[in-house]
Amino acid sequence: MFHWLLRTIPRPWLIRLSLIFSHIAPIIYYGNRYKDPISGRTYRKFLPYGYSPKSKRKNVLCPGSLSLERHRLIWLFLERKTDFFKKKYKVLHIAPEQCFYKKFKSMNNLEYITGDLNSPLADYHFDLHQIPFPDNSFDIIFCNHVLEHVADAQQCMKELYRVMKPGGWGIFQVPIDMEREKTLEDPNIKTPEDREKYYWQKDHLRLFGRDYPDLLSQAGFKVDQNRFIDELSEKEKDYYRLPRNETIFVCNK
Repeated sequence: MFHWLLRTIPRPWLIRLSLIFSHIAPIIYYGNRYKDPISGRTYRKFLPYGYSPKSKRKNVLCPGSLSLERHRLIWLFLERKTDFFKKKYKVLHIAPEQCFYKKFKSMNNLEYITGDLNSPLADYHFDLHQIPFPDNSFDIIFCNHVLEHVADAQQCMKELYRVMKPGGWGIFQVPIDMEREKTLEDPNIKTPEDREKYYWQKDHLRLFGRDYPDLLSQAGFKVDQNRFIDELSEKEKDYYRLPRNETIFVCNK
């Protein structure tokens, strides 16, 4: 059922429906086998997730916050490795994830601004190719699982660099095929069926390879390929349902 919903319902409506579901799911899935570090709640199991056969995973979507493995890893990284929750920052969050949105919005130390083309969670609706903010505006920028959807990823990276303050940083995660040296971006791959076959999802416009950090560097960023996941125990990885091989791309200006 979840697989069908993800593939069928437009994303803005999925977000609205998920807001309703997230209120009742913690009751249905009550237990203490797994924990979502974002909400602090525990559950007897998590839900499956994935748009395509290649991306389908079991026991990864938190019923309450609707966080995925990567979201929980980023939260723990921010909590344990940064002063994000303590210091005053001006933050731009592109395509804000629901699991983070309310938490970040409620933090008194943040001036938190969200942006997206269509999301109902966005404060500003705009095209990432032309971000409507002045140069050097933000201390921190989050832009996760967005750059695979845009027409010109390099232009969007340059825009993210432009609006980041000197000394600022961001986290820009994308789906990556680590078996591929170069990013696959072929103008002949046009149909939803072909995009799902070659790019892993029907609305993706490319599949990044191991050259992803090089592309970020070409836009101006100094890239830290952070392996925070390797610092965590196997018990934590299972308890929080974390990705086993996720590099966090921390981009500095």
